[in-house]
Amino acid sequence: MSDLTPDRTADPTGSAGVESKGGDRAQYGMCAGLAGLGVLLLVDAARLAPVQSSNDALGPKPVPIVLGVLLLVVALFYAIDIWRGGVGAAEEGEDVDLSAGSDFKTVGLLVVVFGVGAALIAPLGWVIAGSLLFWGCAFALGNRHHIRGLAIGVAISLITFYAFAIGLGVNLPAGILDGIL
Repeated sequence: MSDLTPDRTADPTGSAGVESKGGDRAQYGMCAGLAGLGVLLLVDAARLAPVQSSNDALGPKPVPIVLGVLLLVVALFYAIDIWRGGVGAAEEGEDVDLSAGSDFKTVGLLVVVFGVGAALIAPLGWVIAGSLLFWGCAFALGNRHHIRGLAIGVAISLITFYAFAIGLGVNLPAGILDGIL
């Protein structure tokens, strides 16, 4: 299969084939997508009902408003950069063997681990299901230190369980460990 990517190695700026003013018009689609997402966030934030709570003076509106404005600003700066002729640097290369096939065994194992983890959260609780999820993902990705992987999974699950409970006030399911945790 032939590579149709233009060779930009001779041009140190990486702007071969790009007009100096007006830029690469195909990248304006990304600008439009960013701007559209920003407008969507702002419209949805405007439709949020005001919260009448003494515990939360700000309510849920500030985060989507800030993110929407930031997305619009990034889209504007990106469009200006494209119009001035700016292009991203061409990739120098990666440690990826493009001739190698897909590893469907690993992908399949990860799908099974995530499915089993999702099914076990309610009956066993987050700490046990999360520990098995982290250990299973590590195993699928090639870790063969089973005890250490499981210990790290337990530690991460306990940390996230208490971070959600204490830090955010969100109770994750305790499952069979209810009353112990």
